[in-house]
Amino acid sequence: MKREVRLVATLLLTGLAVAYLVWKIDVGKTADTLADTDLAWFGLAVAIMVVTALPMALRWQWLLAARGMRDSFLWLTRSYFVSYAASQVLPTSIGGDAVRVVETSRRHPGRVGDLTAIVLLERGLGGAATVLLGAIGFVLAIGRYDVGAYLWLELLFVLGTIVLAVLFFARSVRPLLVRARPLLGRVRLERPLRAFYEGVHAFRSRVRLLATVFSLTFTLQAIRVLAIWAAAKAVGIDLSPLVYYVMGPLFFLVLIVPFTLNGFAVREAFFVSFLGQLGVDPEAAFAAGFLFFLVTVAMALPGVAILLWEGLRDRPSPTHA
Repeated sequence: MKREVRLVATLLLTGLAVAYLVWKIDVGKTADTLADTDLAWFGLAVAIMVVTALPMALRWQWLLAARGMRDSFLWLTRSYFVSYAASQVLPTSIGGDAVRVVETSRRHPGRVGDLTAIVLLERGLGGAATVLLGAIGFVLAIGRYDVGAYLWLELLFVLGTIVLAVLFFARSVRPLLVRARPLLGRVRLERPLRAFYEGVHAFRSRVRLLATVFSLTFTLQAIRVLAIWAAAKAVGIDLSPLVYYVMGPLFFLVLIVPFTLNGFAVREAFFVSFLGQLGVDPEAAFAAGFLFFLVTVAMALPGVAILLWEGLRDRPSPTHA
């Protein structure tokens, strides 16, 4: 039943995004815009995204070590790039996270629950850092950019993040959560959610670690926003980088939605809608979104190469066969 619901949601969301794009853009003009792409700016966008993946592997290493799981930075970097490759064919970045959990659990048997909690905590800290970045963008954009409902959507994400932080780390909330156990038990969610909660709550006493991870994540997200700016510059969109500190956090949060296949069409529709409110032609906005899709494909290429190399290396020789 859950698969059916997800499939329907995916088809519906993708269909609406495609219909919006067909309504807004001229295909011929969009092709011309893409043909004139400045490869230097595109290369800068790719470089920003690839280079910032390395500190993200370091962040993951810190969180694993805090729970007694030691792994090399080289292997964790390899796993990160493999997860990027997987996310090209799985629902958004969450599919890549699942691949990381499965692969790492083979190196740490019996720790699937802890690994899942760590990966989701990492994702949660990333979301919180993105929301903080969005809050800063919200303040900077007031009275400067007319992006209407998007500003209030960012404010909603800020409030939601504060609520989630209180739920997971405030001890005073635990009695309220206990009351929800019977209801969660009826829908068979009590055990997995409790394991996840306990895995995340275990970091409550590691304030310095969480602050360090959060600060690093915030810095990386701030740098990654510039990749969106570079992709837009590549197709001739000349807006201040400040615009993308309003747009970028929302865009990163949109990509987490688990009902899209690598953000197909939803990503481009978001670019067209947001940048359109700032006077950007829909064709140029679509081209910027499509280029950013190519940036994510470029990020996946190292992971694809790793999988191919490992597959060839592990294949038995004809003589052995």
